[in-house]
Amino acid sequence: MGAAAARSAAHALRSAIAERGSARMIAAAAPSQTEVYRALALEPDIDWSRVTILHMDEYVGLPQEAPQRFGHWLRAHLVNAVEPARFHEIGSELGVSDAIARYAALLEEGPIDLVCLGIGVNGHIAFNDPPHADIQDPEFLRLIRLDEVSRIQQVDDGCFATLSDVPTQAITLTIPALMRGGHLVCSVPGVRKAEAVRALVEEPIGALWPCTVLRRHPSCEVHVDRDAAGLLPLGL
Repeated sequence: MGAAAARSAAHALRSAIAERGSARMIAAAAPSQTEVYRALALEPDIDWSRVTILHMDEYVGLPQEAPQRFGHWLRAHLVNAVEPARFHEIGSELGVSDAIARYAALLEEGPIDLVCLGIGVNGHIAFNDPPHADIQDPEFLRLIRLDEVSRIQQVDDGCFATLSDVPTQAITLTIPALMRGGHLVCSVPGVRKAEAVRALVEEPIGALWPCTVLRRHPSCEVHVDRDAAGLLPLGL
């Protein structure tokens, strides 16, 4: 799964560099993306010196040095391996409003050629949690209160020891911000994601399962392993 997703992501980056001389990507920071990024770093003929990497969400309230911060995770699992031209982190140390305005401006500096994302157990993309996710949000970023299911997932993923350790707020890219990407590569491994993968295919598009909006994107690939695909209809 990771290798297949990486091949698709690599093609999007190479194409953008060939056409425009540079590429911009948004990368999710989650254990579900580990194998994708490991394989992507090994893909040949990507001129990473022409690639800018942004990410899609960050906790509010964690110390800057906390290892659970998504910016740190991305440095460890992708950025340090590929050495891109630029990596822009979301940081709220100078205030949430300023952080949102700064990052929105970065997103508007040019097209987003690639988005590498996952799906949460509750169907969230980035931290756009049901049932309040706004699939038509006019803004690029929001300060949100994390759904308890999303916070429990962080414990189950081994990122935090207990639920009380998980922050209750985060800054997240909105669904329209993610959907602006030219090519979306969504990687969803594991049996805990099987219900969300089923919903992605079968449920009506809407806020109860935010991932369903991916069906509207003209260039979105969803890569799953056998466990995550366990509830899909046979022959799909």
